[in-house]
Amino acid sequence: MKLRKVTPIAAVLPALIAISACSGESTDPGKKDAKVSANSTPLEDKSTADAEAERVGAMAPQALEKATLSGKKNGFEAKKVAKADVEAGRDMKADKTECQPLASLAGGYTHIPAVVVEHRTLEPIETTNATVGSMWLASHSERNAKKVLAEVRTSLKECPDGFKTLGLTYKSVKPAKAPALGDEAVGYRITNVVGKQQVSMTYTLVRKDGVVAVFYGVNMLAPEKSAIPDSVIQGQIEKLG
Repeated sequence: MKLRKVTPIAAVLPALIAISACSGESTDPGKKDAKVSANSTPLEDKSTADAEAERVGAMAPQALEKATLSGKKNGFEAKKVAKADVEAGRDMKADKTECQPLASLAGGYTHIPAVVVEHRTLEPIETTNATVGSMWLASHSERNAKKVLAEVRTSLKECPDGFKTLGLTYKSVKPAKAPALGDEAVGYRITNVVGKQQVSMTYTLVRKDGVVAVFYGVNMLAPEKSAIPDSVIQGQIEKLG
């Protein structure tokens, strides 16, 4: 099986990264009684995002970009993803409300809108490494960042059979080991069905203050090795200070 480099659009839909890898606040979620907070559009204008970041105590756009992995380190190369390449995944809606946090992550965003988000693709440096992936940092108020992880944990319990979104089917949601990094972390494995092909991918979320760092990876040769290595995640958390 020949490995290709990851395409930028891989940061949007995990299913696409798998297929490409193997071939020839306001941010305030509002007062709602529902267990899962409503999804909405992150702040776009830089000056608005700067002001909102200051208001809620979140990391500002320029600081977040500087704190995001870039270049080669720990066996992977992190490449910035163009904004246009991540727009498609912003409003992925699950067919079951309890699964929405997982559907949003499948689209490359947290279900509670962040003040600002930085996306990167993660490409293995060594050709013998079949694990490819992506990551993003979502800047929230610390309150909302905690809420993101709490609701993801709830979704993992209430959505074990998966969900459908944008014509894609995700199934077999199972908790996975997360590294003891940041203030808290959670991991899970989920299977995406693409035609007759089933792609297993692993997500790891780590919160550091108000920043939620999300990593996902796939390995078509050895699905059990699909998680992005702890060394890469640690490198990112250390850059957050």
